[in-house]
Amino acid sequence: MPFEEATTKEKILTKVRNALISKKENPFAKEKFEGPVFHDLEDDKVVVFAKKLLDNNGKFVYCEDDASALGILKALIKEKGWDSVYTNDKVLKTFLDKGEIPVLSGEDEFLNQKAGVTQCEYLIARFGSIMVSSGLDAGRRIFVYPETHIVIAKASQVVTELSEALNGMKKRYKGNIPSQITVITGPSRTADIEKTLVMGAHGPKELYVFLIDDLS
Repeated sequence: MPFEEATTKEKILTKVRNALISKKENPFAKEKFEGPVFHDLEDDKVVVFAKKLLDNNGKFVYCEDDASALGILKALIKEKGWDSVYTNDKVLKTFLDKGEIPVLSGEDEFLNQKAGVTQCEYLIARFGSIMVSSGLDAGRRIFVYPETHIVIAKASQVVTELSEALNGMKKRYKGNIPSQITVITGPSRTADIEKTLVMGAHGPKELYVFLIDDLS
């Protein structure tokens, strides 16, 4: 059977070749693509982060200092009826011990946790997101396993854009970037099944950010 007609693939390739041969003037030559993509924040970046986090069904807790954070966390634990919280972060364990907060940290206790406490790399104001990585002592699992994820962060960790956080990671780890970098935006949720919103489908049902003010 003679190939009198070109296949669909050949037709497309022919059009591509013709387009490459007959170059046209760039209609966007005067556009400046080096400028910012987003508009400037309308408020302080910490305030914007808090608003965006709340919009994403997260919970924001402002803390004046370490003592305030420990007191509020202790009250939350009592309100929730938890016996303890879990963290395998040595710095956080020392921090929680100061507030006499019961802490689980052993490998054999991981599956029994109700609430996991971690640090973070950065808080991204533009999206109300939290950047974490495998470079943190918490590792990888704790960000997705517990029903409640509690992040202890400093106000100085808030950046405006994702690009700032990524540049900060390059400087912090001096080129040896962690193998896993994750951006968390609100608690886990999905509406894949019958368009019904389900919380905690692939991770924590609740997400708290305790922001300690270290800028005052």
